[in-house]
Amino acid sequence: MFRNLTVFLFFLMPFNLVSAAMSQDQDKTILSVSGKISTGDPAEFSIGQLEALPHSRIETSTPWHDGKVTFEGVLLSDLMNQIGAEGENAEITALNDYRAVIPVSDFTSSNPLLAYKVNGQYPSIRDKGPLFIIYPFDDYPEMKTEIFYSRSVWQVRSIVIE
Repeated sequence: MFRNLTVFLFFLMPFNLVSAAMSQDQDKTILSVSGKISTGDPAEFSIGQLEALPHSRIETSTPWHDGKVTFEGVLLSDLMNQIGAEGENAEITALNDYRAVIPVSDFTSSNPLLAYKVNGQYPSIRDKGPLFIIYPFDDYPEMKTEIFYSRSVWQVRSIVIE
């Protein structure tokens, strides 16, 4: 009996540690937005702060996933409104220093999402997290091009509004 309980607790422990780590990370800054913004430079966000903003969802296929995927997060247009962004371009930088420049006009015309959940789960860095810019490719087939794929940055760590 004790052996079964020990085995059960052993397998339960990693789930408790993951849950505890996630709740601690809710307040950790994961995104910095700077440049031409009115809220102070930089504006910093944790997962918890991003989740407090208006929530949106995109279900789409991508070149990086099998089948359709559901992404949840905040529309970049809503985030830009929140911080009073006034520039023409957004330079996105990933954790691995990949950079892409996205016209701020995309944020209202194409409705890209800054996703913090993929299929209902917080993605790890290994799985393109914690933040992923995703366009609604299935809604706008004309966006299924290298231009828009290159703007779909994963592991986003900072945005500079220029």
